[in-house]
Amino acid sequence: MQTDPPLDCPLCPRLVGFRAENARLYPEFHNAPVASFGRPDARLLIVGMAPGLKGANRTGRPFTGDYAGDLLYDTLVRFGFARGAYDKRADDGLSLVDCRITNAVRCVPPQNKPVGAEVNACRPFLTETLAEMRRLKVILVLGSLAHGATLSALGLRKSAVKFGHDCAHDLGDGRWLVGSYHCSRYNTNTGRLTEAMFHAVFARARDLVDG
Repeated sequence: MQTDPPLDCPLCPRLVGFRAENARLYPEFHNAPVASFGRPDARLLIVGMAPGLKGANRTGRPFTGDYAGDLLYDTLVRFGFARGAYDKRADDGLSLVDCRITNAVRCVPPQNKPVGAEVNACRPFLTETLAEMRRLKVILVLGSLAHGATLSALGLRKSAVKFGHDCAHDLGDGRWLVGSYHCSRYNTNTGRLTEAMFHAVFARARDLVDG
């Protein structure tokens, strides 16, 4: 099993159809599964939900080109998990440092809402991504969907580890699972997530990675 699906992945009919429609509307977009960004020997893995239509689905790099990426990449640079200048392009020269970013669902879903069958179909890719990261110490999940998908990929019951913002769970195998509200425009506009709250999560992740 591969860690990333092929560009013509056929597993989810609804997402295949949506990709085809977007290829017609936006032929210059990536319009394919978005591969993980970063090296497999990283100690921090960030798991998001799915590519944004005009973010990662456009650029081909996770969280690149939409509002969520503005906050995420600025925070990664601040805490030493990235270097360079983020410019909302996959070729902006920004690189990750001891960090990797992926999504629970690798294709853009309609209304930014993947369904359970799509999360399940993409799970093997997340399982393989986790398995190949031999030095992994911290898994930082953005939102409850990413939290549930990650637990399933780890073979853990969702009821065993509750999702909570800035909550860290010792998985008992040398790894930690840390939760954060998703850095979406909706969450920041409504005040559910502030910049300070997001920075606090990454300060915790930094401590756990280095501890």
